[in-house]
Amino acid sequence: MLFLFAVLVLQYVCPGTECRLLRLRAVSPPRADPYRAEDETPARFVPRFNFSGRDLLRRADFNIKGDDLIVFLHIQKTGGTTFGRHLVRNIQLEQPCECRAGQKKCTCHRPGKRETWLFSRFSTGWSCGLHADWTELTNCVPAVVDSKREATRRPASICFCPCKVLGSPGNSFQFEALQSGMGSPVF
Repeated sequence: MLFLFAVLVLQYVCPGTECRLLRLRAVSPPRADPYRAEDETPARFVPRFNFSGRDLLRRADFNIKGDDLIVFLHIQKTGGTTFGRHLVRNIQLEQPCECRAGQKKCTCHRPGKRETWLFSRFSTGWSCGLHADWTELTNCVPAVVDSKREATRRPASICFCPCKVLGSPGNSFQFEALQSGMGSPVF
């Protein structure tokens, strides 16, 4: 019973795969290559993108007064709705987003301009379709942004930088499994 309690407390304190409390690398032997099978043959699945901690925590300079645009990729059951609401309601800006009671979309203009700095469900609606994926967004966003710009301005040059808050993979898997059982496609 004590062991079970300790495991639950540890999971609460360190919910991710890396826990600073468990860093005993100086004492433990070096880890084997996770992409090699026991017989030393390469594994069948090797991830294409091996992002380091530094890559994931890098800082991007965003110029809200310039032409920069945040494009929020919403993935079902990953906390996207909560994060999207925080983007329009809780960020302290020079000119915060205007959210009116009873409306799902907020107006997020750049300071001194009538252009949006945020492309998301809560600022522009589902302009590229419901739960548009990466490919749909990269094809759709430039056209939508250009159609909303003034005719005298040049077309937008959009640099897509992925930014996503991932929720619990277990919950996402359960949701997708449930959806596939109901006849919905699993992507």
